[in-house]
Amino acid sequence: MTSIIYKWSIDEWHELVNSGILEGKPVELLEGDIIEMSPEGIEHSYTNQSVSDYLRDLLKGKAQIRESHPITLDNSEPEPDIAIVRLPETIYRHHHPYPQDIYWLIEVSNKTLKKDLEQKIITYARNKIPEYWVIDLKNKKLIVHTQPQNNNYSEITEYLSGKITSQAFPYIEINLGKLLLY
Repeated sequence: MTSIIYKWSIDEWHELVNSGILEGKPVELLEGDIIEMSPEGIEHSYTNQSVSDYLRDLLKGKAQIRESHPITLDNSEPEPDIAIVRLPETIYRHHHPYPQDIYWLIEVSNKTLKKDLEQKIITYARNKIPEYWVIDLKNKKLIVHTQPQNNNYSEITEYLSGKITSQAFPYIEINLGKLLLY
């Protein structure tokens, strides 16, 4: 006997969320599957908040910084730790950000590193998210993925210190000391 896992569409997912049945349950839709999200540890929570606050200051008036809120992709509605999306923020009154609204995504990873580097990378690359950053708490580095092609990114660069820029805002320097806090 073969088991078949049901794949949820975005519309079905929205119906399920709107029904309230998932209220209080830490889940997200990834590749049509409902996936349980890991609880946040202290380092993760502190880093996520600190990085979001830092980016809000740097990008004020240029982008909106969304923390742990859904984005709508082809067959997924993940909740990245940080999404840097286009303004005005009022466009998200009726829908979550779509791929064309997203400048880049950031995941803060410790226990979720494998999922963030194997599962989510496929989803984000296929949806042409231009940049995907992973703050690796365990190894104290930033992993930047650019140039999405098919289900992967053709350029992956690791940073331990210094300053970097995003593709969306190449004139704004981002201090890695403000991202790699642990």
